Amino acid sequence: MTKPMPLLVFTDLDGTLLSHEDYDWRAALPALTRLKTIGAGVIMASSKTAPEIEVLQQETGLSDWPAIVENGAGLLDKRDNARAQHDDYARLRAELDSLPDALRKFFRGFGDMSVSQIAEVTGLAEASATLAARRRFSEPGTWSGATKELETFQAHLKARGIFAREGGRFLTLSFGKTKADQMARIITRYTPHNTVALGDAPNDIEMLQAADFGIIVANPHRTPLPLLKGEDTGRVLRTDRSGPEGWNEAMLSLLARLHL
Repeated sequence: MTKPMPLLVFTDLDGTLLSHEDYDWRAALPALTRLKTIGAGVIMASSKTAPEIEVLQQETGLSDWPAIVENGAGLLDKRDNARAQHDDYARLRAELDSLPDALRKFFRGFGDMSVSQIAEVTGLAEASATLAARRRFSEPGTWSGATKELETFQAHLKARGIFAREGGRFLTLSFGKTKADQMARIITRYTPHNTVALGDAPNDIEMLQAADFGIIVANPHRTPLPLLKGEDTGRVLRTDRSGPEGWNEAMLSLLARLHL
């Protein structure tokens, strides 16, 4: 009989497993090594594209696992023999450009930027920014309008079946699938004994709440997430340290708590 997987980890990247400043993950290496030793799985769940995540999977030794890409709008899965061609991005851009100019002008998506401009706004090297521009499901961007205008913008998008979700850096538009939706699909495949999700932004909340354990990684660059259900019982935890340092500390603590 195959031994059940002890733990399946779902992790956001920017500001969580990756440092907000330099996108480095190596401070989390002790916990990642321990997870591999016990046979736990680590699923990256990010607004990043599949090409971006493939590079990170290779660097971290996590290429054998699927990944949730473009904020949950898509899935990178090695079991797929070929990647299906999607027209989600083209449809999304067409709907975005059909909005009234008075609203459209406040949203500057990656499709409105050159690779050099994406590199500037993200802090990525140009080679990485090139991968970030290769979108199939969603459109991240910056918002320069007021809150009231944003609410109107979101209402217009929703009428077109498009949802705007706030991440650690960008407002990301998609046709509605979330990280939690893809998470449920992956859990059904692997049937782990326990699950844990780590994140730092509003678009991680559903994932944090869906896991057996949620870990909110501190992000000094944004307003802290509101109090979540489960924090009073210890099911949802918060780190004091940010990025991969907080990730590593929290994961090692949880593994000790679970006697793993």
